[in-house]
Amino acid sequence: MTDLVTVGESMLRLSPPDHQRLEAMDELDVHVAGAESNVAIAAERLGLDAAWASKLPDSPLGRRVTSALGTHGVDADVVWDDDARMGTYYVEMAGKPRGTNVIYDRADAAVTTATAEELATERIAAADAFYTSGITPALSETLLETTADLLELAGEADTTTVFDVNYRSKLWSPAEARDTLEGLFPDIDVLVVAVRDARDVLDREGDAEAIARDLADEFGFELTLVTRGGEGSLALSEGDVFEQGVFEAEEYDTVGTGDAFVGGFLASWLDGDSVPDALEYGAAAASLKRTIPGDIALVTPEEVERVVESGEQSGISR
Repeated sequence: MTDLVTVGESMLRLSPPDHQRLEAMDELDVHVAGAESNVAIAAERLGLDAAWASKLPDSPLGRRVTSALGTHGVDADVVWDDDARMGTYYVEMAGKPRGTNVIYDRADAAVTTATAEELATERIAAADAFYTSGITPALSETLLETTADLLELAGEADTTTVFDVNYRSKLWSPAEARDTLEGLFPDIDVLVVAVRDARDVLDREGDAEAIARDLADEFGFELTLVTRGGEGSLALSEGDVFEQGVFEAEEYDTVGTGDAFVGGFLASWLDGDSVPDALEYGAAAASLKRTIPGDIALVTPEEVERVVESGEQSGISR
């Protein structure tokens, strides 16, 4: 039986090497990228049996995605579309003051027409957990309906539903996101939200603990995870609060760090570990991802455990 099924878009990420500007590029590095596939890969590499479901163009670019997932052991349950296109995005990596810039080219991608009936509903119903993010319903009205249908289906099958708010300002406004996402929350067991998104999108006030308690009280989440960037993460479970700091890392590529945290957390928690231990495991996976180019956390359980054992944290520890 599959431990974790994720559903969402995967794209091709194109990046100029060596922090070059796109307008001056002569070549591009290519990586497979997408929150849901990133989480599936991290979880699979760290011990779960994970699958990713989506819709892709029946083309060399679509097959590039499934080949990448297969390399990491993730079963790609894909609907192939003969006519649709592949979504891409471009990343200019840079430090201060320029900063990293993301440019999307994902309009009318194959995934935007995916319906629940097309996707891996039987597999989701039989899985331990189903994961998706706020990116998916933001991509099209069809995917909003699909997301709602899949969350409802998973809940009816007693599959634990995990949802990361994962707000993207280039997809929709805070007000649009809040109205839509809060309509999905009653079908979610585990919510993941960045503290900035909780404040700016969900219109919540206070520190991470106050936000977690407010959301859990209103929507009845089994587990609420609030990420705080450099200050680490916080979990609220059955009224108890657990805090976890950040393991120090030399940052090379921070894109995908949040997905590595979620994948690491789920790999530990779904395997039976306690919430605080899973927080620590997720934090260690995230620290390793910051040293790796591309969106995918190319990490091993041994590496994660070594980071945990080193205990080299900054910020708040549990």
